[in-house]
Amino acid sequence: MNKNRLEAFSDGVLAIIITIMVLELRAPEEPTWSGLAAVLPTFLSYLLSFVYVGIYWNNHHHMIHLADSVNGSVLWANLHLLFWLSLFPFSTRWMDESGFVEVPVLVYGINLFCAAIAYFVLQQTLIRRQGRDGALSRAIGRDWKGKASPLIYLAGIATASVQPLLGLALYTAVALIWLVPDRRVEHFVTQGGRGQNGERRTG
Repeated sequence: MNKNRLEAFSDGVLAIIITIMVLELRAPEEPTWSGLAAVLPTFLSYLLSFVYVGIYWNNHHHMIHLADSVNGSVLWANLHLLFWLSLFPFSTRWMDESGFVEVPVLVYGINLFCAAIAYFVLQQTLIRRQGRDGALSRAIGRDWKGKASPLIYLAGIATASVQPLLGLALYTAVALIWLVPDRRVEHFVTQGGRGQNGERRTG
């Protein structure tokens, strides 16, 4: 199957997710600095979720670019990822409107954790289709960020049950880790999945 349709559909869904989130932003009730400060938590929660959606969009683009083709399993794995990402507007709004109390912050962390697992499932599904010696598998390498992120999410979820803001700080730390570009993946994308000898290797 052609992978372009999958990527186009995913891009459209992610664009809608961002649109829904930004529509939740409300102008300050008062035209003052104190009025602006009152909506700052809402803006910061939106910013965090926006960064997460951007991270997933960026890495999803690179991952699909390195894939040769897709099949039914890949399509369902991709839908599984989009499902959890589509819940970001809900979990973000609930966390913000509740004043960042325990349960909504826990649910936000669970949402992040499930999205990370879904991304890993999609990644592995593509690797199985392409082969362990394919460009995607070689570009990912040991994938320490992908392995560490779910653990940090779990730590954040556990911490949020005691101090929600500390849990939120751990969620933010994961986003900061992923903001640093993966130079190896970018190199493979730039080279079109070619190895060091310049020959394209596929599974």
